Amino acid sequence: MCFSATASFASSALIAGVGIATLGRTRRPDEWLFASIPLLFAFHQFAEGAVWLALSGDIVLGGLKPWGFVYMLYAQGVLPLLIPLSVWLIEPGRHRRLMVLPFLVLGASLTVYQLWALLNFDTAIYVHDHSVVYLNPATNQMTIAVLYVMATCGSLFFSGYRYIIALGAVNLVGVLLVMWLKQYAFTSVWCTYAAVVSVLIYFHFRRPHHKRKLLSAATLRP
Repeated sequence: MCFSATASFASSALIAGVGIATLGRTRRPDEWLFASIPLLFAFHQFAEGAVWLALSGDIVLGGLKPWGFVYMLYAQGVLPLLIPLSVWLIEPGRHRRLMVLPFLVLGASLTVYQLWALLNFDTAIYVHDHSVVYLNPATNQMTIAVLYVMATCGSLFFSGYRYIIALGAVNLVGVLLVMWLKQYAFTSVWCTYAAVVSVLIYFHFRRPHHKRKLLSAATLRP
């Protein structure tokens, strides 16, 4: 998190609790990936807590580079594919899945590129203005950033579920704010924001399954 190791570990614990509760409300295998997003973000925040400790000079199992790579792997390598794939799986109708499909293809392409970049270029990790900066020369490009936002936020807007659309809206607002206020620490700050707002996923699954289906059907009406 963009404050300290303590803040990262605390947010990790809180979001993990929400993630476990969310998974407990799923009823079908195609819901598991989307429902696991808060729990995955919890581990992600834990990884940044380890990065904070390593940057502070504390002894951490594995050290700075492995934990930094884990953090970047999820933030830049996994999320662009995870978000559209989880939305694609959860949509009940063929029409909505076709609308999400371009974002899924984009996300898969970005994942391949960013994995290549993370494996072939060194990532500089340091603290600036109370935030952790992750700087990889192959991924720190405006074109990649725009495609990343399209893949991670765009698919949410084409969902048939209102809570998922709301998740896309608040994430997009967060992206724009972070780019304006702390572009140099975009990866850290936006991922923290996205982790917090991922609790909206819990409220999606809090509704009984038959009511979620009715809500989706209502959204699909012209």
